[in-house]
Amino acid sequence: MRIGMVGTGYVGLVSGTCFAEFGIDVVCLDKDEHKIERLKKGDIPIYEPGLEDLVEKQVKAGRLSFTTDLKEAVEGADAVFIAVGTPPGEDGQADMSYVEAAAREIAGALDRYTVIVTKSTVPVGTARVVEKIVREENPKAEFDVCSNPEFLREGAAINDFMRPDRIVIGTDSERAVEVMRRLYRPLYINETPMVVTTPESSETIKYAGNAFLATKITFINEIANLCEQTGANVQDVARGIGLDGRIGSKFLHAGPGYGGSCFPKDTMALTQIGQKHGAPQNIVETVLWVNSERQKSMALRIIDACGGNVDGKRIGVLGVAFKPNTDDVREAPSLQIIPLLQDEGAKVAAYDPAAMEEAAKELEKIEWCKDAYEVAKDADVLVIITEWNEFRALSLGKLGELMKSKVLVDLRNIYKPEDMEDKGFRYISIGRPEIRSSEKSALKAV
Repeated sequence: MRIGMVGTGYVGLVSGTCFAEFGIDVVCLDKDEHKIERLKKGDIPIYEPGLEDLVEKQVKAGRLSFTTDLKEAVEGADAVFIAVGTPPGEDGQADMSYVEAAAREIAGALDRYTVIVTKSTVPVGTARVVEKIVREENPKAEFDVCSNPEFLREGAAINDFMRPDRIVIGTDSERAVEVMRRLYRPLYINETPMVVTTPESSETIKYAGNAFLATKITFINEIANLCEQTGANVQDVARGIGLDGRIGSKFLHAGPGYGGSCFPKDTMALTQIGQKHGAPQNIVETVLWVNSERQKSMALRIIDACGGNVDGKRIGVLGVAFKPNTDDVREAPSLQIIPLLQDEGAKVAAYDPAAMEEAAKELEKIEWCKDAYEVAKDADVLVIITEWNEFRALSLGKLGELMKSKVLVDLRNIYKPEDMEDKGFRYISIGRPEIRSSEKSALKAV
């Protein structure tokens, strides 16, 4: 089989490469000539573990190629995937201009029966819009439109594509369903559940799934606030409710709020869709507000750890990406927290294993450091915002020696309170009792 992938952003590049791994011939298209030249040279423009090696493997095998020529990507293709951006507009609605432009251009290049697949996250009704555009542009074209949403987590995208929980196929055409089953044959053989439904249901599944996960995150953060006031431990609470099969343990990790390219954009878009159709999504609207306030409150927590005043103080920040194993800083909590600290006069030093270059485009007046220990040097407080693995096993003794004050604000709960107490730290985490080092513990640490 042969497919065209329109768009070489995160979704398009990962999906196209993984389809090539299935043995399918894939042509990835992008109008950005510089990006295509980089990809042809093996220079991967995004940070995703394992992707560079997989791209190199598939290019060498002759199954994966890159082009700026739409005709080359569409000609002879069994399916053409639209994987372009749908960024939020000022009102929160998804910008569909790139999807619609792609549909028009694909229409003019169709030369045989082809399934046009919307892989981008799009509002309900988009498949019908794409179909209408193609019919108008090329009345003689033989095609069907299918919604096939992606469920890729940054940092684990390859595994998510190869071992998904489910495949969702939204189309009214049995012929299109058959093409999609053939494309996903390796997963079909492995008995991966396939949800075959209407385009409208498929498009809703994507938004509803992300909104529900964002709600779980926001819920446990609210419970963490309660735990801090009552003396409970949110990690114990999360484990206690997560063992209930009806609830599940995933996405019950208290922290500074969700970020990234999906949850903020998709929850906002879902509320707009609800308003448009007269079905307000009140829970999700509340989730949006609570998450925004959550990130602001984290800055206040850091200020409180400094006695209520950070003017002239050195704040060390570990992690600026919205999550580990990615260089993505879109809607990252760090982009809210750091500027708020700077507005209060703080001097911020920061380190992230992958995202400093991207973060530098968004944040100003940051002292970027080479590692966590350089960040800690002379710091009045050290803050963990992103839970990279290399931050989980830092030498607490060395940190304490480097810091001006042994104060650690852990927004991801990656350390045990008893360990921090043993090393003489004042330790503020999320949804757990604060640890204030005593003279005894401080002497023991020395």
